[in-house]
Amino acid sequence: MANTPQAKKRIRRNARRAEINGARISRIRTLVKKVEAALAAGDKAVATTALQAVQPELARGVARGVLHKNTAARKFGRLTKRVGALG
Repeated sequence: MANTPQAKKRIRRNARRAEINGARISRIRTLVKKVEAALAAGDKAVATTALQAVQPELARGVARGVLHKNTAARKFGRLTKRVGALG
């Protein structure tokens, strides 16, 4: 158990950050699922708009340190390729 005031503060801060980071990851996953649902339905217009919503969220996740840069690039690249192939 934490004994020093700084260690106690660190525990409180870590819990807050974990909650915020979990919400951010959840939002990214939800947006990715929307793109995949549109792809499954074969609706290119909806998939394109959903993809445009995913891109800044992925970039924000990288900037905030929630996602690795290459992970976000890979996810966005694969989704873009699948949306482009719908044509």
